[in-house]
Amino acid sequence: MNRLIRCIAVLLFFLNTLISIAQPTKDAGLWNTFNAEYKLNSSFNLVFTEELRLRENFTMMNLLYTDFGIEYAGLKNIKTSIAYRSIQKFQTELPLSFRHRLTWDLSYKKEFNKFSVQYRHRLQTEVKNFYSSHLGKTPEWFDRNKFTFKYEVYKRIQPYAAIEFRTQLYDPRNPFYNMELHRVRYQIGTDIKLGNKKTIGVYYLIQDEFGIVNEQDQYILGLEYSVKF
Repeated sequence: MNRLIRCIAVLLFFLNTLISIAQPTKDAGLWNTFNAEYKLNSSFNLVFTEELRLRENFTMMNLLYTDFGIEYAGLKNIKTSIAYRSIQKFQTELPLSFRHRLTWDLSYKKEFNKFSVQYRHRLQTEVKNFYSSHLGKTPEWFDRNKFTFKYEVYKRIQPYAAIEFRTQLYDPRNPFYNMELHRVRYQIGTDIKLGNKKTIGVYYLIQDEFGIVNEQDQYILGLEYSVKF
């Protein structure tokens, strides 16, 4: 009888360990974003973004990136853009990770009086640690689809809700998860127009990861400032 109890206790211990390992870690972060847009003509805009992200409950640097590109807005309700992003990823007890990303966006927006719906498709490719890793020169590919629902409460105040799905098309470091959905972002926030060319925004974002190694759920407070020239 005692042997049976000991076996059950050992079994429960290992089961609890496995459950603990399987559960994703959780973290809170702060994303601070500056956006700038310069109108070249009636169809083309230059776009620039600088973003600083904190992690470990706002106490540690997570990453810093600079993003710049060109946007075509010459078609009604449709925009497309190509951008390059330089990323510095701060890693615990590891060297700074330098990453380079290219993105192609295609978005469609439809308005219904004060309500609007926007769909954005993003194809993204990125290389990591180009000179310090044997896989650094092999790009990873992701497909991202985002839906945003916005309502104009007042002329200058526009709350919104959004959801984004990210699928791993190809990653040389984790090929087992290729062609699988592995991340969903849920977001609510509001944009406040300070004038015709300036906007501030605040949002709350939940990032849910699944089906990958080292899953992590993130709870993000976001602050944005955007200006047009």
